[in-house]
Amino acid sequence: MKLSIRFTKPTTKLLLILSFLFPFALMTGYFIFRGMAPFGSSTILTVDLGQQYVDFFSYYRSTILSHPSTFFYSFAKDLGGDTLGIFAYYLMSPLNVIILLFPGKLLSSGILILTLLKYGLSGLSFAWMLMKLKLQTSWRVIAFATSYALMGWMIANQLNVIWLDVLILLPLVIYGLIKLLDTQKPWTFIIWFTVLLIDNYYMAWMVAIFTVLFTIFHLFESNQHLKQSIRSFVRYAVSGLTSVLVAAAFLIPVGFSLSQSKGTYTETAIKWSTEYFPFNMVAKLIPGSFNFDQMPDGQPNIFIGMLLTIAFLLFIFDSRWSRKTRIVAGLISIFFICSFFLQPLDLLWHAGQFPVWYPYRFSFLFSFWMLYLAAKQLNEDFKPSPYSLIIVTVFLVIIYAFLFHYLDKITYINNVELSFSVAISAISLIWMIVPSSRSPLLHELLFMMVVIGESATNAFTSLNNISYVSQSEFGNYTKQLDKTSSKLKSIDSGFYRIGQTFLRTKDDPMQGDYNSGSHFGSTLEPSIPAFMGSIGQPDGDGFVTYTNGTQVTDSLLSMQYFMTSKTVTNLSGKTKTVSSLPEVSNKPDLNRQKEISSDTLTKTYKNKSALSIAFGASKAIKSLVLKTKDPIMYQSELYKVLSGDKSATLLFDVQNFDNVTFVNLPTVTQITGSMMTRKQVLEPAEVKLKFTPKTNDSYYLTLGSALDSDSATFYLNGKELKQYPTYRHTIVINVASQQKDKPITFTIKLAKQSIWLQNVSLYRLNQTYFKQLNQSLKSQDLKITSHYNTKITGNIDIKKKNQVLMTTIPYSKGWHIKIDGKKVKTTKVIKTFMAADITKGHHKVVFYYRSPYLMTGIVISTITIISLAGVVIYKKRK
Repeated sequence: MKLSIRFTKPTTKLLLILSFLFPFALMTGYFIFRGMAPFGSSTILTVDLGQQYVDFFSYYRSTILSHPSTFFYSFAKDLGGDTLGIFAYYLMSPLNVIILLFPGKLLSSGILILTLLKYGLSGLSFAWMLMKLKLQTSWRVIAFATSYALMGWMIANQLNVIWLDVLILLPLVIYGLIKLLDTQKPWTFIIWFTVLLIDNYYMAWMVAIFTVLFTIFHLFESNQHLKQSIRSFVRYAVSGLTSVLVAAAFLIPVGFSLSQSKGTYTETAIKWSTEYFPFNMVAKLIPGSFNFDQMPDGQPNIFIGMLLTIAFLLFIFDSRWSRKTRIVAGLISIFFICSFFLQPLDLLWHAGQFPVWYPYRFSFLFSFWMLYLAAKQLNEDFKPSPYSLIIVTVFLVIIYAFLFHYLDKITYINNVELSFSVAISAISLIWMIVPSSRSPLLHELLFMMVVIGESATNAFTSLNNISYVSQSEFGNYTKQLDKTSSKLKSIDSGFYRIGQTFLRTKDDPMQGDYNSGSHFGSTLEPSIPAFMGSIGQPDGDGFVTYTNGTQVTDSLLSMQYFMTSKTVTNLSGKTKTVSSLPEVSNKPDLNRQKEISSDTLTKTYKNKSALSIAFGASKAIKSLVLKTKDPIMYQSELYKVLSGDKSATLLFDVQNFDNVTFVNLPTVTQITGSMMTRKQVLEPAEVKLKFTPKTNDSYYLTLGSALDSDSATFYLNGKELKQYPTYRHTIVINVASQQKDKPITFTIKLAKQSIWLQNVSLYRLNQTYFKQLNQSLKSQDLKITSHYNTKITGNIDIKKKNQVLMTTIPYSKGWHIKIDGKKVKTTKVIKTFMAADITKGHHKVVFYYRSPYLMTGIVISTITIISLAGVVIYKKRK
């Protein structure tokens, strides 16, 4: 009997502890089973977590521990960019301090520990809210907490660890909102909503929309008079605005930063159209309804378990709740459901931008809403009517009939998972029909077993559908990258950019803490991909990779050093690059540079032609408008104008191929622009382009975006040419350097039936002319005397008239220039870089960066906080 009493009347403290431990322990067990570091040879890294966020966490460590100025700006972000947006979107979680304990290759283990804590704290937070609101006070709290922490959205977005804090903070915000509406005490809501705004403004936007809906529901539920309801709603709106004002020091500069990057992709045209057949989303109620294909384009992840889903449905039909309460609850639910397939509503939740991968990111709010109503429904007075059970049963039968009928068209669930769900639904209905008074202990145990068991099943089966990065793949690469970049810093402590011919992710520079030209992130300024694409680099809306540089762009963009992977010789005598350092670039022109360091796996070269980050250039650059889509011509005209050279000499000469061979393809006389189809469908097809360099100059080949890795495989002299696989503009490939009279064969092997030989052209760099222009520009280089990410100081000798101080610092309102102590006006040139007028002679130059509107935000936050303090003091005295 004593055991039974203790089981049915647990303490609040015990329930909170267990609500943390259950999701934490379940997911720990799964990670141990999968052998994820630190428990084995795999990692939790996958998709964006392995290709982006892990590098940002490394950048977070270096910012906190080494150079705090990169909180505002960093040259490790492409060619240089504002980083407040990166912190705001990716790195403001207070829990990230855990990452500081896991350097280098151990970072993957730190991310796993961080993820586990977020699982546990989500369960703890939801349990705390349930008990504070007295919605649930028994052992069922643990089951609700586990369902919440392991909801379908959480499992599907585990890899988006940057968003998971919202599940911890949402119950606290809603508790504060209810307290505000019921007792007129706003502080709990203001504090937690402010924390959420700073932690992740993106998730806070979605929660803000939800609080409007929840406020409307709660006001109807509490049956307030109209005037009282209006006052309560105004009080809620003012409190929300207060949170925004308190967080203004962060939100205003971040908002400006985003308006220059992510905000430029906001949709302006609204189309009232559906995104898929709405009833398809019912498949997401089944455990295991997630796989890789659902990441880029799938249905909303709304799984919470069938027992709690049934309880949510029963709320609508339960006469214990007033009719208007149920009507409002139903309308809010319908609004959510419509948001999952109607484009305008989808855009509203996503702040006017269609998500790139991970659709319906707001679906966690619908799961919270279902669980909240289910918790209200399954109280001590719960006793479903036969009428409501019949309606829900009919609905379930329709769902399962639909899913079994179309199972062959639904790729993310199978017959076993669907049958398991049917069994769970049957058990859930039986649990609701059988009175709890007959055996309270068994009734509670069955509830917990069904809810927790189904949640765990969904988590395990869903995550088993995803592949992960191995610890050796991540750890070995990270260790070598850190080793090579650190050695270079010990050789040269100056300011420069580093290129590389190998790449694990486009955010390697943030992982290795060095300046470069590659980046992948939602806060990338659009001008950078536009420029990079125009000079022949792979680019996209959210990424750039500097992997296809020529001697001209290497010089222009201050690529003073290059890290390359060594080749090794196997037993058969063939050479290959080290597999842990994946090649993405071919650069024979590195043989013109001096090797300055070497270790077991890498070599580092110094580029003597690299210009400084700033240099004197012709004033003509201010009026230059480049319209050519040929990256070689773009580079040529840009470099000549900067040098002030008006001669007709060409920096690049077009070259002809000596011989072209077609295998299983029709013969054509014009290579570039030809559309070719295999003669024999099942036979291999290829084009061999041959030429013999007549000089020791560097030779470059251009390939249009139609010639990507999906359409063809490329070979240079019989060796497969490694190239970054996706690009939307014409790219440039270095095919020869100092190889006079040595035959070169470039082979294009078709991967499809047809191929478009888009922009296939060969060019030779006029080495003598390039050297002449380069020496002219280097003669007016900025000699840097001190440098930080937000401040660069140096001296410069301008030897000609009509010059500007040209930089390869991306233009931003945050950058300011002082020449000889006087602030000068900055100008944006070629739609990308910052420049300023400068006179002939010797000058001291200072560049400094101040985040735009940072002081404005600080002033607003300070005034708001002082005002709030004044209100509190006044009320206490009164």
